Amino acid sequence: MGQTLTQKILASRAGRDEVAEGEIVTVTTDLVMGNELSSVLAIKEFEKSGAGEVFDRDKIALVADHFTPSKDIQTAEVVKRVKNFAKERGIDKYYDSGKGGIEHVILPDMGFVRPGMVIIGGDSHTCTYGAVGAFSTGVGSTDMAAAMVLGTTWMRVPETIKIVYRGKMGKWLSAKDLILAAIKELGVDGARYMAIEFSGDTIETMSMEGRFTICNMAVEMGAKNGMIEPDATTEEYIRNATDEPYEIFHPDPDARYARIVEIDVENMEPIVAFPSLPSNGRPVSEAEGIKMDQIVIGSCTNGRIGDLRIAADVLRGNTIHPDVRMVVIPGSQEVYLQAVAEGLATVFVESGAALSTPSCGPCIGGHLGVLASNEKCLSTTNRNFVGRMGDRTSEIYLCSPAVAAASAITGEITHPEKVAK
Repeated sequence: MGQTLTQKILASRAGRDEVAEGEIVTVTTDLVMGNELSSVLAIKEFEKSGAGEVFDRDKIALVADHFTPSKDIQTAEVVKRVKNFAKERGIDKYYDSGKGGIEHVILPDMGFVRPGMVIIGGDSHTCTYGAVGAFSTGVGSTDMAAAMVLGTTWMRVPETIKIVYRGKMGKWLSAKDLILAAIKELGVDGARYMAIEFSGDTIETMSMEGRFTICNMAVEMGAKNGMIEPDATTEEYIRNATDEPYEIFHPDPDARYARIVEIDVENMEPIVAFPSLPSNGRPVSEAEGIKMDQIVIGSCTNGRIGDLRIAADVLRGNTIHPDVRMVVIPGSQEVYLQAVAEGLATVFVESGAALSTPSCGPCIGGHLGVLASNEKCLSTTNRNFVGRMGDRTSEIYLCSPAVAAASAITGEITHPEKVAK
């Protein structure tokens, strides 16, 4: 029996020709990543281990992005602790406010994430990196600490679900809508501890930004990881990011899949995920008219320059509804600068939006847009659980940048075709 994309990479890093589903394997790690929240706990465990140095200072990346710029003394101390650890251990890949951005945006763009790698990170959305054909998954802080000591990690080889997208996407359809459709189909635990291969002619014509969005939310189906087979689009992106070597793997034609799901995008409407699960997706036409208090555009899901371009195109020449506050958070300093250079920042500010520093911000209820009681928020982020963005009585709806921008203009959920000029 052939091997899936996930099996191929895990076998390679286990020093094997192949691995079997359900087998426990120990694999070498090409990159260990943590943010300030997961890292501070991992550092504590690392020090308890008695290890003097990390296994390889060049294969560890620490990014302060969840509560940065620090919102209070407690979070400032957390960031300080991680910063000092990086300096003490000679870890150059440390990124703080003003020097980086959201971990899942900057690490691929800087070329630290490449095809064929095994990457673990102290953040559930580490699965984002599967977009370049890497095996990447989120782990707990103790597993992160162990990997910083040993340079290896263990895992059970997952079964794989193959999701095939077919058809040409309409003008207002986006990668965010496609992944919300898949989550609706499988449910929030339909791929629990399984790998997902995203494929089909729709994916083949999709930009890397769209692919990152899709793989980012594989975890919202409970998946261990989500991957897209590398192609010419992948290689062009990697060549622009780095000249470091990489290895491309492909699934075997006779690879075994636990399930194959086909999704036709031809007549698909933009999707809005209602509270309080990402799987609660409905066509935007069924959501129109629901009034909002806040709109958020950003996060590791939709904070890239392409996302900001789409939102600015909808907003250009319009004014945000007086009853709505809108927060726009670029995914990185580079994205922020590009938004300024292209005039997108001007569009956002002139329309009445708050343009904030690159950060996870309100996505985890950290800061820069926390919700009050009974407020409703329409967001391009990845989770809408109860209390995720603030008060437990608040409600979060998930959508694409185009729907978010259109709704900011009208003050209620709106299809972008109704306001775009």
